[in-house]
Amino acid sequence: MKFIFPQNYQFKNKLFGMIDYSTAIFDVLWCLLIYGITIPFSDISVKCIIFIICCFPILLISLVGIQHENFLYVAYYFIKFLCNRKVYLYKK
Repeated sequence: MKFIFPQNYQFKNKLFGMIDYSTAIFDVLWCLLIYGITIPFSDISVKCIIFIICCFPILLISLVGIQHENFLYVAYYFIKFLCNRKVYLYKK
């Protein structure tokens, strides 16, 4: 079966149709980092609370997105803005 896509359609590969692969890899690495940080704690409830507090907001923003933009791009633009607030408009 052949499908015809319009010229202005941007086809992006997504994991389960919801999240970009680069964002999914970032989420997995972030959760593994938080899990590695929580290993020294002996109480399981402390581990769960720290894991949920640190990972859930990132996962939620990744799934919902900001204006259908990739989460990593938004984070990059935000950090770039914080570093240099005097650049408001850039034209070539």
